[in-house]
Amino acid sequence: MNVDIFTLFPEWFEWFLEQRHVSNVLGAGSSIECVNYRDHTPLSGRQVDDTPFGGGAGMVLRVDVLDSALRGHYGVDPVDLRMERRVIALAPGGRLLDDQLVDELAAEPALTLLCGRYEGFDERILEHFASDVVSIGRYVLSGGELAAMVLCDAVSRKLPGALGDDRSAAEESFSAALEGRPEYPHYTRPADYRGWRVPEVLLSGHHERIAEWRRERSRERGTDQEQSAQR
Repeated sequence: MNVDIFTLFPEWFEWFLEQRHVSNVLGAGSSIECVNYRDHTPLSGRQVDDTPFGGGAGMVLRVDVLDSALRGHYGVDPVDLRMERRVIALAPGGRLLDDQLVDELAAEPALTLLCGRYEGFDERILEHFASDVVSIGRYVLSGGELAAMVLCDAVSRKLPGALGDDRSAAEESFSAALEGRPEYPHYTRPADYRGWRVPEVLLSGHHERIAEWRRERSRERGTDQEQSAQR
């Protein structure tokens, strides 16, 4: 997979790229490249934003700057770029990132992530350049960089070779294997600590009973989560 991240702070991603599962994916042939909006802006002083029409606080990333950055990096009209790869603008009002969407994106050969900043994007960027608008939650961050890392982290875990054991990503919270429910509890040594004992079934060595116990605990957590959401 090829991932390009358009941002005002490419240096922020240096730590992220050093994480084991990400470096594993990169070592297997995938790529993650950061592109600085300011390196492509047609405006003087490396300007990338401007005040919003109609008034209001904050600054908005300009459509001509995004046009120039995407066109300069890919050599095509950004309107046509969506035909070649998924172009994802990270914004609070977008489609919520969940395991289904992560699976969908992990199957793509190439992704372009657009990190917002300040008051966000000129709406024409979302309308004409982005194929998707994605949110990692119904809250506001100072920019899209952390959201881009979250998306890349979740997608990277799905790629072959990312984890020490590919089965690690097959049966985890919200996966198809658990029918979209949270993952079951995990325990390790010591089996008894301050009187808090590990459930006996996990010590039994009976794989079918253990599997059923785990499925039941996952169902319970899913029910608890649904009830909490309804409150």
